[in-house]
Amino acid sequence: MPLKAAVLVALPVGLVGSLIALPLTAQATPSADAVISEVYGGGGNSGASLTHDFIELGNSGTGPFDLSGWSVQYLSGSPSSSTKWQVTPLTGNIPAGGTYLVQEAKGSGGDTALPTPDATGTIAVSATSGTVALVHSTTALTCLTAEDCAADGTIEDLAGFGTAVVRESAPATGAGNTTPVSRDAGFHDTDNNAADFSRT
Repeated sequence: MPLKAAVLVALPVGLVGSLIALPLTAQATPSADAVISEVYGGGGNSGASLTHDFIELGNSGTGPFDLSGWSVQYLSGSPSSSTKWQVTPLTGNIPAGGTYLVQEAKGSGGDTALPTPDATGTIAVSATSGTVALVHSTTALTCLTAEDCAADGTIEDLAGFGTAVVRESAPATGAGNTTPVSRDAGFHDTDNNAADFSRT
């Protein structure tokens, strides 16, 4: 079950309209183990119950996935030539078949804290449009297009949502203040964000 669904199982969930963009053909190789499993940028926003944004990782592999020297990074949905990726370094590992929670920025509202995170950062993730990357480095990425990011060998997985210009094939359906984008429970990865993620 996606993290937000588990946390908010007894809470009302509102839905927001989706945003769809045309697909790009740039793709990397689908990940066979560690992936981005869920992204939520509505923490503390109007109508939100959760206080923080978060990024959840999943591991479909048969052994622990070591995150030493890895990071999650965030880019705004429509970057300019001067836009920089924001970085949260990671430690520890993702257990086989399990998840790893990265807590990000806290908003001004909400009344439900996240479960104890495995890593913490201060990135303010957009509720509706942006890109998250799982990177085998703690150095900020420099790619600003889908094609350039697909060619970057340090990127293990990438999730673009809303109207994000950096995405795998097509962006995932846009999330909102109360709804993240989530991968299925098996962490399947086809390198098409629109197919691999849905609002939950």
